[in-house]
Amino acid sequence: MVAKDKRLAFRLYLYLGALFITSLVVSNLIFQKFFYWYPFGDIKIFGASLFQISVGILPYPITFLITDLISEIYGKKKANQVVTAGIFASFFSMLIILIAEKAPAIKTSPIQDETFTQVFALSPIAVFASMIAYLLAQYIDITIYHFWKRITKGKYLWLRNNFSTFTSQFIDTFTVVFLLCVFKVLPWSLFYGLVVSGFFFKVLVAILDTPFLYLFVFLFKKRFKLKPGEEIDLEV
Repeated sequence: MVAKDKRLAFRLYLYLGALFITSLVVSNLIFQKFFYWYPFGDIKIFGASLFQISVGILPYPITFLITDLISEIYGKKKANQVVTAGIFASFFSMLIILIAEKAPAIKTSPIQDETFTQVFALSPIAVFASMIAYLLAQYIDITIYHFWKRITKGKYLWLRNNFSTFTSQFIDTFTVVFLLCVFKVLPWSLFYGLVVSGFFFKVLVAILDTPFLYLFVFLFKKRFKLKPGEEIDLEV
């Protein structure tokens, strides 16, 4: 690969990493708001409404699409590096919020302490549970993705995309709800319902994003003239 193409490939990798980290951090900041998923009815699974979910789940599937794209084009090592950077960014953002919460608001501040705390004072246990689940799910997603890529010799993109995402999303959903119930943030009576509803939504999004993965992979491979199974090496 010529130097010009390698520089472009590196810039695109940075942009994908930025989108990944932004999606992850934002999902942790907005998760306290819940919405009703219209136009479906109020279907309940084990006592939990199937279509009532946190807005924090909306950007989360994007992170798995991006890691699958990076895995396909740049390889396992670069995908893992983005995941690690996302973990660092998430904890750093939580630290900034904790510091901001301690700073007392002046009387003329448009947002007073009570409002700021209600919106941004995230439960440390909830954040910890989310990060542990995310860490397990993302690394497993990347590992399974490359397992199927190796087995299929770079063919059947839909298979490794969906098989890796389905497995990792179940682990993510199960782990975070389990930890929240263990630490008594949520009652155990909602455990099965929240696992089923969260996993169902993520699986649906994973299926819907498969055509987008095909499109992006096609564009990358065409631009950089990659052969089936070939990856861009960004190492110097």
